[in-house]
Amino acid sequence: MTAVGFDTSNYTTSVAAYDGSGIISRARLLDVPEGTLGLRQSDALFMHVKRLPELAQSLAESLGKKIDAVGASSRPREVEGSYMPCFLAGLSQAKVLSQMMALPFYEFSHQQGHIAAVAYSTGNEELLKKPLLAWHLSGGTTELLLVQPVKNLFACRIIGGTSDISAGQLIDRTGKLLGLNFPAGKALDAMAADVRGFNVKLNGLSFSLSGVENKVMQLKTSGAPNEEIAGFTLSTIVSAVKRTTEAALKQYGDLPVMFTGGVASNSVLRRKISGGIFAEPRFSTDNAFGVAALTYTAYQNGDKHD
Repeated sequence: MTAVGFDTSNYTTSVAAYDGSGIISRARLLDVPEGTLGLRQSDALFMHVKRLPELAQSLAESLGKKIDAVGASSRPREVEGSYMPCFLAGLSQAKVLSQMMALPFYEFSHQQGHIAAVAYSTGNEELLKKPLLAWHLSGGTTELLLVQPVKNLFACRIIGGTSDISAGQLIDRTGKLLGLNFPAGKALDAMAADVRGFNVKLNGLSFSLSGVENKVMQLKTSGAPNEEIAGFTLSTIVSAVKRTTEAALKQYGDLPVMFTGGVASNSVLRRKISGGIFAEPRFSTDNAFGVAALTYTAYQNGDKHD
C-alpha cells in the first residue's frame, strides 16, 4: 500500500510517497527575489501551480507503482480560521488526482505534517499516541505545542512561544542585515561564532524577540564582526527555547520534546539542547513526507475520508 502527500507552504513545493517503510520525496524551495524577505501569497501560489507537475512527474517516475490514497496539507494549523492561500495549490491538485483515480483523500494541517515527519522519519511514530511537547520553529512560526492523541490522529494546542516575531523572522532579518540571501538559516548557521547570546525575559512560556532584533542592529552599527552577530542571534534563540522547554517540562511533566520546522535543522540548537527528538534536516524543513505518512496511516486504519 502506498500513499502520496502534497504540501505547498510559503517556502517550499513538495510531494512525497510513503509505503510503510520507504520514503520518496521531491521538494523545491520557492524563488525569492534577492534582497527581499519572502513572497506575497499570490506569488507563492503561482509558483506552486507551475512547479507541482514537474515534481509530481519526478515522483511518479521514481515510484513505479500504483498509489492507494492521496493526502494534502490544507491549512497552517488544525484550528478554526487557519488559512493561507498557498496551500490551495497542493490541496486542489491532490483532490483532482484522488477524484480522477477514485482514491480516498485525506486532509491535514501543515503543522500536523511537520510533527509526523519528525516522528515517522526517526522511527518514533508511537509517540503520537501519547502526549508530548513539540516546538514548531520556522520562518513564520515559533510555537511550543502540547500534542495529544485524538482518535487515530493528534491535536496541537499552543502553550508557549514568541509573542511577536518568530525565530525564523529574526534569523532572516539578521541575514539580510549581513548581506545573506533569503532564507538565511543555513548561511547564518555556517557563519556563526560560538558567542553568548542574550537571555530574553520569559513570561510564563512566552517570550519576545523584537528587542533582540534591535540589539542585533546595534551590534552591526558598532562594527561587530558578522560572525559574532550571527552567533549572538542564534545563541539568543536557543537560550530562549531551552529555558522555555525546561519551564514547560516542570509544568506538564517529563514528556518527550520534539523539534520541527526549518529552524530545527540549526546545528547550534541541536548541539545545545540535549534529549530532544530531531529529524534529519530535510524532514525538519517544509516537506510533504509527514502528510504522506499520515495519509498512509489513516488509510491503514480505515479512517473516514473524502
